[in-house]
Amino acid sequence: MREVGIVGVGHTKFGKMSGGTFTDMICMAAAEALDDAGVKTLPGKHGIDQVFVATMGAGILNKQSGVASALVDTLNLRPAMAETIENGPASGASAVKLGYMAIASGMCDAVLVVGGEMMRVVSGWEGTDFVATMLHPEAEYDYGITLPTLAGMFTRLCMDKYGITEKDLAMVSVKNHENAVHNPVAHLHTVPDLYSITEDEDAGIINPYVASPLRLYSVCPVSDGAAAVLLCAMDKADRFAKKPVKIAGIGQATDTHAVAEREVPTDLLAVRLAAQKAYEMAGLRPEDMDVAELHDAFQILEIVESEEVGFFKRGEGHIAVRNGETKIGGKIPINTSGGLKAKGHPLGATGVSQVVEIVRQLRGEAKGRQVEGAKAGLAVNFGGFGNNVVATILTKEEN
Repeated sequence: MREVGIVGVGHTKFGKMSGGTFTDMICMAAAEALDDAGVKTLPGKHGIDQVFVATMGAGILNKQSGVASALVDTLNLRPAMAETIENGPASGASAVKLGYMAIASGMCDAVLVVGGEMMRVVSGWEGTDFVATMLHPEAEYDYGITLPTLAGMFTRLCMDKYGITEKDLAMVSVKNHENAVHNPVAHLHTVPDLYSITEDEDAGIINPYVASPLRLYSVCPVSDGAAAVLLCAMDKADRFAKKPVKIAGIGQATDTHAVAEREVPTDLLAVRLAAQKAYEMAGLRPEDMDVAELHDAFQILEIVESEEVGFFKRGEGHIAVRNGETKIGGKIPINTSGGLKAKGHPLGATGVSQVVEIVRQLRGEAKGRQVEGAKAGLAVNFGGFGNNVVATILTKEEN
């Protein structure tokens, strides 16, 4: 099986797109990744064999389907093969996995993976309903359950079982906002004061409940944006401008579609299994990771995922947060990009964006938020409410 690396990365600003179409947005990220790798998009001479575009809602929210074909044509990448990939919020990492498989199998030498979502074209209520369509139709969606609903109930269970507090969630949030200040593509560049959102008498106004016990600052924003990576066979990497960052391991796992059917409701089994598969494939352990991007659509997820992937013992992730172990300079810096909480969460873009951040960390390009000496990183992209999860491990190749 061929080894696969990443030689180009691209990323639009997350937030609110001021103009243009969905295709325009994903093309911006793709063009940046191609430029980063030194690829000239001359028709038939670019060397890109396959394009995967990850999105959950382009057809529904933006009335654009066939977006992979549109990107290929717009960027003069014809006659490259092209497909659109949908796996809910895990679409991005799924597309990276398929890109890896296309090269590892020998079918392709170079694959462009782009993820994107333009979600701020609808109201908050419409967006919440759109995201909720990934839930079990009879057991959850038909009863008005949404992703914040499930996250609120999950948070309450974890609080009761492990002693996690609202202040612990706020500490994760503040950490990620602090990291996002140094990420030019992040959605939010403001840092909330911990006291003002937890203990001040006006905290209920500044930081109201969204789905008790989750408050506004424990939930990610709704974002537009796109991210892209260019994958290549490691034995063909010398034709590109950048030294490849190796995709050392990929794991994926699923859990019950209806959350109520899970044996242990406070466990995220698919996260644990996906990470185990990625570690096994890479021949590495949790303690070998220098940096991680964990899917923190709700801040409780960063805490529990940090345990499920093996960084901390079960029930001790929030203690690690209190001790500063997940900050830059700590035991295992988590969400140096700002995470979904502050960088933003355009669903189809997120998994690709996480990989972009790990690549930049391993290249030493994360100015202001760099983890010094980082050689290995883990990204976890969380689909549904943990019913389809992809974990990816990247490593820096020694000279």
